Amino acid sequence: MTSSLKSFLNSAKQSLSGASTPAPGTPDGNTPCRDLFPKVDPAVDGDDCDHDCDSCIVSLPKGFKIDEDDKLYGYVKGWSTHVLVATGKTDWVRDVADEKGSVMEAIGKKADVKPSNGRLMLSASNIPTPSHTTSYREPTTVLLLPAFIVIENVTPKNVNTLISEFINKGPTNTTPLGPISIPTSLPDPLPTADQLTSRPSPHRALILLCSQKTRDARCGQSAPLLRKELERHLRVCGLFRDLDDERPGGVGIYFISHVGGHKYSANVMIYRRADAFGLDKVERGKLEGEICPPPAKPSADEVQEGAAQCIWIARVRPEDCEGIVKFTVLQGKVIKPERQLRGGFDRQRGVFSW
Repeated sequence: MTSSLKSFLNSAKQSLSGASTPAPGTPDGNTPCRDLFPKVDPAVDGDDCDHDCDSCIVSLPKGFKIDEDDKLYGYVKGWSTHVLVATGKTDWVRDVADEKGSVMEAIGKKADVKPSNGRLMLSASNIPTPSHTTSYREPTTVLLLPAFIVIENVTPKNVNTLISEFINKGPTNTTPLGPISIPTSLPDPLPTADQLTSRPSPHRALILLCSQKTRDARCGQSAPLLRKELERHLRVCGLFRDLDDERPGGVGIYFISHVGGHKYSANVMIYRRADAFGLDKVERGKLEGEICPPPAKPSADEVQEGAAQCIWIARVRPEDCEGIVKFTVLQGKVIKPERQLRGGFDRQRGVFSW
């Protein structure tokens, strides 16, 4: 009786925090936590693979407290596609669909066309706008995931086309990994000023950090600190890419709006291409020194498959960042799944957490 009551109360707490209840008969969601992503193993990855970094240059503010009691895995509401809208901002009104005149408002509340391939996760981001302003009167850019496609010249007026021709025709998080085909531009004998165009994202991986302090001050506090520490470790391998840096092969770090579960700050979502850096099978424990991928060589004929994985973790602290870069970003492994893993997907293996 006591166990049942505790389970009921835990589920209620998860629901109130923005998470969803696992599917019936699957206490940990669709795929057990231990089977979604490989966990680091000292025998393979080295004795220090599961140790916190002892050389952090930043720390969270004094009194920074988060929920350490809730079970995280299996309570993330499944999503099919994820849209990041470039705004040049790091904070927004409580619900980004209420940002007046924005593409977020057009997608979330005004579009006549609705996503037809499952739930759309809509995020505002600090990706710079083409005009390098924060004005919603100017065309902006959208990053579509898991497609890893950048769509340009987006305005509230052409959001219906964005949804029907790009979002609804793109791959989803449960689509088997394979070549995708999204047009670079839409057929139009007389191109107009607001015609949408698309191109592959140059990044091999993305790190998304919730920074929306209007939802919870802890997100606004933790995101800049984690970014600084993640940048420090990515620079060692020449992989850090600043907001306007489009050199191929690197890792982009973006601030995004509320994704749910801010009481577990910091929330971090990592999207990776398949074997993003050619290191997924490397056994670090058997090699000497740091392991970095070779410099990227751009290829015009590279097959576009989009993201193979999204690894969503929480309760992330600055001392976690070294391991997150070395093992999660570079190799698709998790270090502390029991404490930090919220969910995600692996399209290559056909597994997901919901």
